Amino acid sequence: MIKCIAIDMDGTLLNNDHVVSEENAAAVLKAQSEGIEVVIATGRSYREAKYVLDEAGIRSPLISVNGAETRNVEGEAIGSNPLSRDKAQELATILHKHDAYYELYTSQGTYTKDYDKALTVIMDIFMSASIRSDYDKAIKAAKERFEKGMVHLVDDFSTLLKNEHIPLYKLIVFSFDKEKLNEVKLNLSSIQDVAITSSGKENIEINSIQAQKGIALKEFVEQNNISLKETMAIGDNYNDISMLKIAGRSVAMGNGPEEVKKHAQIITDTNHHNGVAKAILEVL
Repeated sequence: MIKCIAIDMDGTLLNNDHVVSEENAAAVLKAQSEGIEVVIATGRSYREAKYVLDEAGIRSPLISVNGAETRNVEGEAIGSNPLSRDKAQELATILHKHDAYYELYTSQGTYTKDYDKALTVIMDIFMSASIRSDYDKAIKAAKERFEKGMVHLVDDFSTLLKNEHIPLYKLIVFSFDKEKLNEVKLNLSSIQDVAITSSGKENIEINSIQAQKGIALKEFVEQNNISLKETMAIGDNYNDISMLKIAGRSVAMGNGPEEVKKHAQIITDTNHHNGVAKAILEVL
């Protein structure tokens, strides 16, 4: 019997317009009404995840930033696995040498050094995923990250990297140049004690080796007296593999890469055709 369902967001719970469909929201609420613990496990920051979930009327615990931070339904932090400051500085130095655009995720929010680049990246991601490719909607979504305080603009990252009172959770690199991404990833592969993954073909996500969705999910279910055998995990990308591997029932999205699907017992429909709702209703 499934007692906990862990659900990724982008490419999974969210459709190609980056919102939760009515069908997916209804299925999540139905599971919760039947006593199943639903936890959202995402690479997003807590604020960026909660903003979308609030719009869909979903209240749940959140494993955010790939497992670097876990919060209960009230928003209180119950787990944290930050990068060491030395490690973050080492990573930032490599990214700087490659002139790679990246954002820094911290306990105080997400930061960028380049407003225009931040807008362009989010717009490109939004429009490449959206079936309608609505430019106005894309630019609005990109600007909302700044207007609603989900992303902050800074002149440089040095102050954040040195401030011992602000935990550093993740560095995420964005590029639509596949060769450049592969080159950066190759150079990062020699760094010890970090987890390098991705949530899309246009990014590289770098966390502490302990900040993985699977590790965070294991800790979460143990705290709630639930076994992993009683847990279902649903995801679509490489940063979901760690939780797909350990869940008693693992579900990959139909839109996910074949390499990710290999780690799942079940393949559901795509994110734009309510694959999450179908997977949940099947176990209910």
